[in-house]
Amino acid sequence: MNVVLAKTETGRALSDIFAIAQDRLPGTGKVADHRRQAFEAYERVGLPHRRIEDWKYTDLRVLMREVLPMAAVPDAAALTRAGMALKLHAIEGVRRLVLVDGVFAPKLSEAADLGKGLSIRTLRDVLEAGDTALHALLFAPENSDSMVALNSAMMTDGLVIEVADGVVLTQPLHIVHIASGGAPAAMFTRSLLKVGKAASATLVESYIAADGAKAYQVHDSLVVSIGDGARLDHVRLIEDGREAFNISSAVLRLGAHAHFNTFCMTSGSSVSRYQAVIAFAGQGSKVETNGVNLLNGRQHADTIPCCFSITRCRTAPAARSSALWSTTAAIRCFRAASSSVPRRRRPMPR
Repeated sequence: MNVVLAKTETGRALSDIFAIAQDRLPGTGKVADHRRQAFEAYERVGLPHRRIEDWKYTDLRVLMREVLPMAAVPDAAALTRAGMALKLHAIEGVRRLVLVDGVFAPKLSEAADLGKGLSIRTLRDVLEAGDTALHALLFAPENSDSMVALNSAMMTDGLVIEVADGVVLTQPLHIVHIASGGAPAAMFTRSLLKVGKAASATLVESYIAADGAKAYQVHDSLVVSIGDGARLDHVRLIEDGREAFNISSAVLRLGAHAHFNTFCMTSGSSVSRYQAVIAFAGQGSKVETNGVNLLNGRQHADTIPCCFSITRCRTAPAARSSALWSTTAAIRCFRAASSSVPRRRRPMPR
């Protein structure tokens, strides 16, 4: 059997969702072309499965038994439920930027009075504008991974954040993804963060659910550019509902003498998978990836930081839960422009 061409009912459902959702997807012209090419790349593979090395422990053809329709634009009731959930997960001293059901919620966010050197726009606004440089960054993730390609095709909203050269942000930025619980649905979001030369910022990402939200799917992607001599501290908090799927990815590029420090804590979702591909574009850069998985029952977490880094992980499994933490080097030599990807060694799930 030709595994590449074989499609499950789930794969066909996603094809139908893309056709139906095209009128809601921001951007025309080249943006629409990028989306079509990305979806064609997804269709060539379909949902990843265990015969694909990077997905051997997270077989979505088995785990994702149904594909949910794209979430509707949140109404007043959905925003009210999201606001209540936000109060329970509030973090003091941060600048809050909220996405409800995959759509930016300005009334729940703090996007005013940004100060000099900080720019925040929505993904929808950027895709509908003619900024070709930002469009190139937003579509920088390669379509070789089918779920990254699907996100490129379906992304509806997110944040585009730019920190100017030399600016040190003392207030952390907090992107909060909220599933409102109105109906089972899928959310496709992508955000871009540019940290200028010698600048510094802290980004926190949270994934939470309003009361009553159960079966939903999060498909999120983050694109990050860290300039020469800059630093980014990054925290991911996966606190989704226990019936949720969270399939996320990140693509990062570090300049010379840059520093990227990231920590991920997973305590929610039935199935969560996060893959970060980190490229070094200069010498003397440093990457640290750290995390903890707090799981119970049949929860499954799969984290793949692909980088040359210092990696530490602590896992507290219980019952029949499983957790994976694997590391790969993805090095781009700043002189020879070569790449090297050593084989990963993954622990078997307990």
